[in-house]
Amino acid sequence: MAEARQVGIDFTIGARRLAVVPRSLATWSFGLEQVLARDLPDPPLPGPDGVRVLSAPTERLDELAARLPGFVAGGRQDYRRHYIDMGQSFADYLAQFSGKTRSTLRRKARKLAEETGGYTITDHRSPAEIERFLTAALPLSARTYQARLLDAGLPDTPVARRAMLEAAEDDRMRAFLLHARGQAIAYLALPVAGETLVYAHLGYDPDHARLSPGTVLQMDALELLFAEERYRWFDFTEGEGAHKAMFGTHCAACTSLMLLRPTLANRALLMSRGAFDAGVAQAKALAVKSGALGRIRAGLRA
Repeated sequence: MAEARQVGIDFTIGARRLAVVPRSLATWSFGLEQVLARDLPDPPLPGPDGVRVLSAPTERLDELAARLPGFVAGGRQDYRRHYIDMGQSFADYLAQFSGKTRSTLRRKARKLAEETGGYTITDHRSPAEIERFLTAALPLSARTYQARLLDAGLPDTPVARRAMLEAAEDDRMRAFLLHARGQAIAYLALPVAGETLVYAHLGYDPDHARLSPGTVLQMDALELLFAEERYRWFDFTEGEGAHKAMFGTHCAACTSLMLLRPTLANRALLMSRGAFDAGVAQAKALAVKSGALGRIRAGLRA
């Protein structure tokens, strides 16, 4: 049974978190294999404030809510959950990109190599290798905007480290570093769940952002992973993003939301979050129309 934990309900604009309201919630999370199999597992025992639902199949939401009657739904986010079908060769995977995209990816790798004097990729999977990965990746993660603004960097806690090392002992962890100029400038961490690689953490040195090290690392890591001929899926998990859309071969309609106990405080929180999200969506639409969205996003990440 899932354990209830303190979960921050965020009020976020782009890459900047403006406020966090804590709630004690159990988590009902759906793996990609469950989504594709149309499997609806039993819900967890709700926490004191309710349940956080992560990446459930959108078409099953009514059935999902019926499993937890009396709870109030809110904070809903609908998105395409991108994934890669790895039941093919790497060459066949590349063939699904347009010629322009393949050319762009080669150009990014070539530019990174030229401007840094060459780069290397290291593959980490054993416990000792994961320790070396964390030694290099954690300081790098702390510098990323995900860690600074969203608290979404590579987790640096004893519990998280132990989980990664235990996964490595069972051959359920893959991690990669991109090195240039004698230092790591990008990292990728991928737990393995069944036949699925889970896109857990990708980050890169902001000083090298213009050289697209995250994109280069993603492509080189995929080539190594396809060569293993072990995995069926690469799951980009919840949320949209240009990176996920570019590398994914398929997508599934998924939804994340909260099911909270119908207290006055929880109802007020969900109403506030709904009004906030609606305001952000309206502002984004205006920014897109005016052509200012790119400048606004850059300012929020600064």
